[in-house]
Amino acid sequence: MTITETNLNLMAHLMRRAGFGADRDELEHRVANGYEATVDELLHPEQQIPVDYYEFLRYFPNWWKPGTMGGRGHAGWVWRMINTRAPLQEKLCLFYHQIFATGVSKVDHYDEIEDMIDMFRENGLGHYKTILMEVAKNPAMIYWLDNHENHATSINENWGRELLELFTMGIGNYTETDVQECSRAFTGWTLTHKLPRFHMGRWDWEFEYRPDDHDNGEKTFLGQTGNFNGEEIIDIILAQPATATFIARHLFSFFVEDEPQVPSWSVTPPNNPEAVDAIANVLFESDYHIGTTLKFILNADFFKESLFAKVKNPTEVVIGTLRLVGNTERPSPETMDWAIDITNMGQDLLNPPSVEGWHTGIEWINSGTLMKRTNFTAELMGDLTRPGVKNIMGRLKSVEASPDAIVTACLNLMGPLDVEDDIKKELIEHAETFGPFDWDNDSDNENAAAVASEIIQLIVALREYQFA
Repeated sequence: MTITETNLNLMAHLMRRAGFGADRDELEHRVANGYEATVDELLHPEQQIPVDYYEFLRYFPNWWKPGTMGGRGHAGWVWRMINTRAPLQEKLCLFYHQIFATGVSKVDHYDEIEDMIDMFRENGLGHYKTILMEVAKNPAMIYWLDNHENHATSINENWGRELLELFTMGIGNYTETDVQECSRAFTGWTLTHKLPRFHMGRWDWEFEYRPDDHDNGEKTFLGQTGNFNGEEIIDIILAQPATATFIARHLFSFFVEDEPQVPSWSVTPPNNPEAVDAIANVLFESDYHIGTTLKFILNADFFKESLFAKVKNPTEVVIGTLRLVGNTERPSPETMDWAIDITNMGQDLLNPPSVEGWHTGIEWINSGTLMKRTNFTAELMGDLTRPGVKNIMGRLKSVEASPDAIVTACLNLMGPLDVEDDIKKELIEHAETFGPFDWDNDSDNENAAAVASEIIQLIVALREYQFA
């Protein structure tokens, strides 16, 4: 396939949304393979060589069972995202972690939440029912939503309520009685608690079903009556068109265009109702198969036309920049710093602020987090020793050493990014302040590489770079 500006823009868009971005070499390679072929490759992570997580553990053995680990328990996941050859697989882990938000602030064991992320990685492209069943049996979720306190003689509604409100149907599609009957069906679904810490970490929690603590009485749920258990409740939920619409809106908001926050969905219509309905139809007809649905989304016109309609979340900012600059493969103390950088930008992975997850879209940005984003990206992009930055500089040497040509080329290589004329003019005027320059002579004036480096550091501070 001939590489044109149009298909290069589209491939960059796909890799930002279905991954963490890509450098120009990878984009050109993928354009040559074709858009649909790239989508198919992203949807088959099993075809890629998996990340050897034991390489990370050889450097940081305590992360096998990290406990609370000083706020850095997600460092191993950060390292996976940096190095994965299956970026959509890791992106889906973020998607599910936002929906099934479970935090170490209450669970107190990063490793239990890591187990949930591992489950998302293994099952994320399969059927949504599989995810729901695994989450319902996950000890971290059971503890997070108090289902270990949900007994036949005294129900606890936390899990039942969130299953309906945030994980499947959304407010307005069920009654308080449905919440109670749903909760009754999950009585006896509990966990076995950890034994005391052993010399290299903690013992795992395990799911336990206690039949003597399960309510075997007749239940009436969403208009159906029977002696339902948890799996039958999930089947009834998935049979509701409202569930398909709700999950479709989650997919649209994460992969296509920022939506309002989830609590407002019952009173705020989707930005693109036709697209959400189309996604819901594919979900319903495919028995909620996420891989099939994502193939439809990523090939749809509404997806291809949604360039820069999403604010990058902090993980996308950090991981995308690290994958771009390179020299990040080896586990190092910097890995711990990068994990904290994501937290400082407002997304404490494995520790969301509530069962709602994070408030996304423009709410990622405030005066403090914007400064942290800008400083992080500018520092890395200004490091001329990193292979990714060297690659950009090597490509820039093919253009004329003039302010206009360098600014245009930098915007192209950093996106491509399409900025307002006045922004581009300001960048060109800044480059002109360096005076005459060329790519080789640095004896009297700044050379072109130094000018380009400064322009790139300014570009990553632009609004356009903060959007995906």
